[in-house]
Amino acid sequence: MNEQGVLVLVGAEALQLKDRLEASGYTTLEWGAGNKTIAASGQSQMAAIVSPGQMLEVSELRQWFGTLPILLGVSEDSIHARELCFSSGADDFWLATNAPSDLLQRVRLHLSVQKRKEEFSSVIVVGDLQLETSSGMVRRGIRSIGLTERESSLLLLLFKERGKAVSREQILREVWNDEQGVSSNVVEVYIRYLRQKLEEGGDTRLIHTIRGRGYCLNNGVPFLKSP
Repeated sequence: MNEQGVLVLVGAEALQLKDRLEASGYTTLEWGAGNKTIAASGQSQMAAIVSPGQMLEVSELRQWFGTLPILLGVSEDSIHARELCFSSGADDFWLATNAPSDLLQRVRLHLSVQKRKEEFSSVIVVGDLQLETSSGMVRRGIRSIGLTERESSLLLLLFKERGKAVSREQILREVWNDEQGVSSNVVEVYIRYLRQKLEEGGDTRLIHTIRGRGYCLNNGVPFLKSP
């Protein structure tokens, strides 16, 4: 079960850490031709671990993932190595000759900083969909989207749980406050309303149905492990 987050591993040295990272509670995905779409599916709290000598991969990762933390491996802890690391666009370095615990500490630090930024941010983003938490204004690209109060509450819940499956029961509990007499299919009805508004004009689907588990707001088809 993924407790900590999803880490994208790039190169041989990073892949050698796979077992240790997974034992620490992370899900790992190898950055390769077959997994790039899956890895870039927008799941929450991701970071990339890049092997030494793979500096050119940093710019591609940045294009796919935007502001996710990227940690580039270095073979020696020198000023020159650090300069090359940061000039590549990476957020931090890790010394391949050090124990994995050092890398894990750096990963936790970056994910913690990322989480705090999200908590204090007034704008939540999934793909090209933006929600201003202070005003409740929703935009898809440059298009403003008008929502009813109930639609807005439902979308806010999906934003808060982005990248995760949200069950019908949780939606009824948090959006409808378990109101008496509310039909269980009301969730499907409002999900349909939201999809119609978000996908107007042929925009791609962001609210995905996870069979047997509920709904997930995600930029691309979500890659979710079985509970």
